[in-house]
Amino acid sequence: MTGVPSARLEGASSTPYWLDQAQRPGPREAHAGDVDVDLLVVGGGFTGLWAAVLALEEQPGRDVLVLEGHRLGWAASGRNGGFCAASLTHGLANGFDRWPDDMPMLLRLGRQNLDDIEESVRRYGIDCDFERTGELDAAVEPWQVDGLREEHDLAARAGVELQLLDAAGTRALVDSPTYLAGLYDPHGVAMVDPARLVWGLADVVERLGGRVRESTRVLELLDLGDRVLARTPFGSVRARQVVLGTNVFPSPVKRFRPYVVPVWDHVLMTEPLDAEQRRAVGWAGRHGVGDAGNRFHYYRLTRDDRLLFGGYDALYYFGNDMSGRRARAVATETMLARHLARTFPALDGIAVTHAWGGAIDTCTRFCAFWGTSHGGKLAAVQGYTGLGVGATRFGAQVCLDLLAGRRNERTELEMVRRKPVPFPPEPFRWTGIQLTRRALARADQHAGRRGPWLRALDRLGLGFDS
Repeated sequence: MTGVPSARLEGASSTPYWLDQAQRPGPREAHAGDVDVDLLVVGGGFTGLWAAVLALEEQPGRDVLVLEGHRLGWAASGRNGGFCAASLTHGLANGFDRWPDDMPMLLRLGRQNLDDIEESVRRYGIDCDFERTGELDAAVEPWQVDGLREEHDLAARAGVELQLLDAAGTRALVDSPTYLAGLYDPHGVAMVDPARLVWGLADVVERLGGRVRESTRVLELLDLGDRVLARTPFGSVRARQVVLGTNVFPSPVKRFRPYVVPVWDHVLMTEPLDAEQRRAVGWAGRHGVGDAGNRFHYYRLTRDDRLLFGGYDALYYFGNDMSGRRARAVATETMLARHLARTFPALDGIAVTHAWGGAIDTCTRFCAFWGTSHGGKLAAVQGYTGLGVGATRFGAQVCLDLLAGRRNERTELEMVRRKPVPFPPEPFRWTGIQLTRRALARADQHAGRRGPWLRALDRLGLGFDS
């Protein structure tokens, strides 16, 4: 190869790799007519499907209906990297900064949540390549080495087992010349095929007696006193209770909308690595990897040895723009292709077969929040900010707790009882997000030093550094 090292992007499909599979099920029918149900779930992503499964396990025979506005897995649930993490707080530092008193419980609940996901996958026989691989955080700049040490010390004080590695130890796990140190979490992260997990959960809902309908948008939710009425294009649903799992899309409950913005993340998927390329990059453990910058990459192998490589360039478009044209970003994809080859020089010139983007439901505290409405008959959860593959099961369980009026260790968490700071209206929203993006880039260029804008956000409890 000549010129700047890079992966080859020409001809890459815009369809997310996870959805470009022969095993993708055919479309389910849309909802039609007027029905009464015990529980209506709005949204057929991870949150909605876990809510339906948990509700049916809790109360067999319950009449549960899931309505998905498009196809199962077409949005965030089928566009992510397939990292299924135990963390409910978007990392230790974010959790301890916000809820230090609750963190022992949040850590325990997060570990149990990941264990329960693994157990459900096994018990129901969901074929989704679930592997409890762990995750490696790699320092690729000298200043990041100190950050990994601080994270390791914080984890040790919290009783979390992480392994701090020097450059040689890190490169023994995955061999990139960019690595200076690493922090390995052997237990807290699994790899999964996210679309197959979605399809598997939908099958479980139906096996347990629930119904799943696609291509059915909920246009309006009305409080009828003892029921909630959901209007759809083809009929209506009267429900005793409702779980909203609308993720990044505008909530049917308008007062929840200011708390979430769509931040676009982009991903490349390569052709399968051959035996020589696999030897060159190491990676026998198949764990997920992320680097330790403010703007960070994440990457992993699939079961057919393709390399997924994404992240770094988080994009927000004025007015919460989520139009389909945002799913490809040539400049970002070109940059990621160069970064991939710089991380793994042996993969210079490898072909990218799929390139896509997806919108992340981002909130100002970077992890989930909950809300209730319609006289307590409706519960909603949003704002996972990129860690929803695992945390959605916990989010769904808390929604069911809130609908049941339970006072337990989950509902008593400050994280559950309080919402984050909402985003301001435009144009202040766009301006603030762009200032933050530029400030994070400057911090990465200046040994991680946080400038005046980021320090101000830190003082307001809005700061973020990974």
